[in-house]
Amino acid sequence: MSTVAVLRLPLSVDLSGFVKLLQRMQVPHRVSEEAGEQVLWVPENISADVQVLYQRFPAGDPDQQLDIPQQAPVTRPSFVQQVRFSPVTALVLLASMIVGAVTLLGENLQTMSWLTFLPFRVMGEYIQFTPFAETMASGQWWRLVTPMLIHFGILHLAMNGMWYWELGRRIELRQGSINLLGLTLLFSLVSNYAQYAYGGPSLFGGLSGVLYGLLGHCWIFQLLSPNPAYRLPRGVLAMMLIWLVLCMSGLISMIGFGEIANAAHLSGLVIGCLTGLLGGLYNRRKASI
Repeated sequence: MSTVAVLRLPLSVDLSGFVKLLQRMQVPHRVSEEAGEQVLWVPENISADVQVLYQRFPAGDPDQQLDIPQQAPVTRPSFVQQVRFSPVTALVLLASMIVGAVTLLGENLQTMSWLTFLPFRVMGEYIQFTPFAETMASGQWWRLVTPMLIHFGILHLAMNGMWYWELGRRIELRQGSINLLGLTLLFSLVSNYAQYAYGGPSLFGGLSGVLYGLLGHCWIFQLLSPNPAYRLPRGVLAMMLIWLVLCMSGLISMIGFGEIANAAHLSGLVIGCLTGLLGGLYNRRKASI
């Protein structure tokens, strides 16, 4: 089902009430940001009805029951449509699954050694890491970001994948695929290096540092430049911050979840809040011009 842009409005216009009305009516839609405007996209076969609906209720009316014509059945976007709208999100998750398969979720050390922050070799019961300066001097720059693709266990991959799908799509729909890719690489680089600097040479990996970066970015950006695309479900922010505190307390490791890359989580959150601050201030200033 193809989608079309039915509304193009300044960023200063509050669409949240109308978006809530569409959600209540189960009308498939998305809001993106393009050239300083917010754009509302809906399936082409109901675009005229949505335009009329906005003319009647631009601020939304949760107490008003309205009908979409029966000849235009309302369906939620399919998985294929969501992937088409969020190609970078999908590609990062696909790469993570492929790496998980070829590394046997951390069991195949030989394959995993090509993607870890530092190259290593197994010496009996010990692992010998190549020094960081030597690794960078040899041109292995990809290692600064590739640990985000390594996961240790199916639960680790599933949880990180679920949250990246949730947060990545929001940024990609509002700020575009290039911005999401840039933020993902930046958060990976910062969180990986922070974990190495704090914990020394070790085996670590996963998208969790990136996830905390995306969370901080959405959180601060939304505070400064509100938009329905960045409104997180209730409790998500609190739950992830509580999880961060529990991990840093050591309780999660004590109950059998293994070593937690706390430095990666915390540094990801900090750099994400910083990019959200800069992006939100820039976006708000652009909207006021």
